[in-house]
Amino acid sequence: MSPTSEPNQVPPPEGSGPELSKKAAKKEAAKQEKLLKKKEAAAAAAAAPVAKESIPDPLADKYGDLELQSHAVSGLKWTDVKALSPELKGAEVLIGGRVQAVRPVSKKMSFVVIRDSGRTVQCVVTVKPGEVSEQMVEIQVTKLYCVSKAVPVLPINVEDAARSDAEIDEALKEGKQLVRVNQDTRLNYRVLDVRTLANQAIFRLQSEVNYKFIEFLRSKGFVGIHTPKLMGGTSEGGAAVFRLDYKGKPACLAQSPQLHKQMSICGDFMRVYEIGPVFRAEDSFTHRHLCEFTGLDAEMVIREHYSEVMDVVDELFVEIFDHLTTNFTEELEAVSRQYPFTPLKYLRKTLRLTFEEGVQMLKEAGTEVDPFGDLNTETEKKLGALVLEKYDTEFYILHRYPSAIRPFYTMPCYDNKNYSNSFDVFIRGEEIISGAQRVHDPEVLKESAEACGINVDSISSYLDSFK
Repeated sequence: MSPTSEPNQVPPPEGSGPELSKKAAKKEAAKQEKLLKKKEAAAAAAAAPVAKESIPDPLADKYGDLELQSHAVSGLKWTDVKALSPELKGAEVLIGGRVQAVRPVSKKMSFVVIRDSGRTVQCVVTVKPGEVSEQMVEIQVTKLYCVSKAVPVLPINVEDAARSDAEIDEALKEGKQLVRVNQDTRLNYRVLDVRTLANQAIFRLQSEVNYKFIEFLRSKGFVGIHTPKLMGGTSEGGAAVFRLDYKGKPACLAQSPQLHKQMSICGDFMRVYEIGPVFRAEDSFTHRHLCEFTGLDAEMVIREHYSEVMDVVDELFVEIFDHLTTNFTEELEAVSRQYPFTPLKYLRKTLRLTFEEGVQMLKEAGTEVDPFGDLNTETEKKLGALVLEKYDTEFYILHRYPSAIRPFYTMPCYDNKNYSNSFDVFIRGEEIISGAQRVHDPEVLKESAEACGINVDSISSYLDSFK
């Protein structure tokens, strides 16, 4: 029979023989013994979590994965992170959000940062007998449940996406390499990118602009409308239109709600507004050209002079600016940290210049401009700089534009038909909106549309509304 080995007996080293000295054999045996102990320690360490999990935790109901299946309404009151204030000191609150960071301090203490809609709160987690168990210390405050787990490695993280270019450039000067999240990556993983504090603030500021736009216009007697976005003909003229086939008939996406706004005025609504999508088949790839954007439009009856429209625009924008700068400083600061900017300079009564006056200012500064042509990006910025220097404002209105560069429905000036009753509004040398008095004579409209190459049959309902 072959002799049996003891369970923990160290086997003799390979190649050993009678000639192996007792000293060498003893050394080899010690080596093998050490290796065996190392293996046993590793096995014990691997088995420890399993053994620990097998021990019933009396506080297991205070943590773990939460199945959000709408079983019942608890009636508990949730508190938004942004609502946490010194007045709640000592109170018990129920919050929800994303775990942005976990920072262990010791085996029995950790910090957990919870983010909710861009706002964060740091939670101190400690082991408390009867309240918080040692098994939960890495993830638990008092009670904590996971509604949805993220993948271990995300394409981008919020901290990287929230860095400003200035911060990255400054780190490079110091020999540090920080991650720069490029625009294409941001768009590919937009759901992650919008979690940054700056983007959260941008969307909230946009929401407030919409709110104030509607509130102000409603106070002035405007009525909200919704106009068609699929049309039989162009609404602006020109080539910047998305054309498509609609059941065998030519159609296009609306370049603006302009025609239907005017038809609403003819329907005795007197003052209307709309917030909706606008489509432009722009070929340019500059930051000023978008194939689709959300337009804030308004139309009103003019009693005597098109300056009445500019009065409304003036008051509207000043009220929006005041609202944002007074009530949303935190959001503006959040945007500024990632995308630095200086506060906008604007006057209580908005500056108005005629197109001819603007051309003259450029001419005096050494920039020649066609008096009956449009301003390009360079000249607009140049004029903006001149206005700021002379009038100390970055927000102004330029009106009486040349008729040749305005849409077919724009009313010409009574004293010089080369110019029109139209205007553009500028912020920091860039046009943000256009406006004008519209032609209301159907025959003049027809002639003007034909001169612009528009098929009048495609806008017949629009022309008929003026008859």
